[in-house]
Parts: sequence; C-alpha cells; structure tokens
Amino acid sequence: MKIYTRGGDQGETGLVGGRRVSKSSLRVVAYGEVDELNAVLGVAAVEVREEPDVKVLAEIQRILFDLGAELATPPGSESARGTPPLGPEPSSGLEAAIDVLTAKLPALRHFILPGGSRAGAALHHARTVCRRAERAVVALAANEPVNPQAIVYLNRLSDYLFVLARAMNHAAGARELEWHGRGDRG
Repeated sequence: MKIYTRGGDQGETGLVGGRRVSKSSLRVVAYGEVDELNAVLGVAAVEVREEPDVKVLAEIQRILFDLGAELATPPGSESARGTPPLGPEPSSGLEAAIDVLTAKLPALRHFILPGGSRAGAALHHARTVCRRAERAVVALAANEPVNPQAIVYLNRLSDYLFVLARAMNHAAGARELEWHGRGDRG
C-alpha cells in the first residue's frame, strides 16, 4: 500500500464511504484530535512500567483507533470494517479502574499542577489532549449526529488519565504540587 496518494494535496480528504471533505471539517478535526490523543498515549505508555497499566493503555489505544474510524464514518455510510459503534462498556470499565486507583491514593484536597514523574507528566499531557479531543467531538455533535458514547468515553478517559497520573507519581514518590490561588500562596 502506498503511503502517499496525492489525494489530499488540495486540502481535502476522504471519509469512510468515499465522500471528500475539507481537512478543516469538524469531522476531520474530531478524528484527528482522537488520533493525536492515541499518539500521545503511546508516548505516555513508554513511561509507564507497571504491566497492568501498560495493558490498560494498550486497550485504550485500540478503542481510540476504533473511535477514530467511527468518527471518520459519516452518518449513512457503512461502518468502518464492521466495527460496532462504541457502547457504554468501555466507559464503565474506566470508572471501575478509576475507583481501584483512587482507593490507593491520598485524598485530593487541592487542585494539583501537572508534572511529577516522567510517567505522571506524560499522562497529564495525554489528559489535556483528551479534553481537546472531547471538545472537538462535542463541536461535531452540535452540527452532525455523533454517537453520544464517544463524548462519555472521552470524558471518562480524561478522568482516568488524571487518576493514573496521580498513581504513577505516588508510586514513584514524586511530590504533587498543589495549586493555590494567588491570594493563598503565602
């Protein structure tokens, strides 16, 4: 398979089903943001050492790839390679994982600044990219039909990435820097 086709040289791309659209269309932006999130998670996964967490991140990457294909498929087109639409199960799985991780962490009493260990910082970065992807999907959903589970999943995923970043920092002994408003910094 050739990597370059020259089909996008005029600023358009093909969606699943063959329809050509501008590369700046809300649909292309949405699945592009999900693709970027997937890549950033790949970088974060390199920094995560614990096997269960590595496996969870790999599964999240698979789900994100499926979600990108779903978003690249406009309503009325055949689904991408027979992949069923995202259901509620992955979001429920993230909630369970959040609960397990949270139970092992000190209570959160203040906002915290992104950072800590290399793994924690990479996961905080992934969390912010996840929020951007979520906003792009919300913008698309305001204009075209979108599976509502896509928004739920991205919202839950950003929560999971936050908690996993805290867990990585805690395991590494990295101090969480608390944010205090300007009047409360002493």
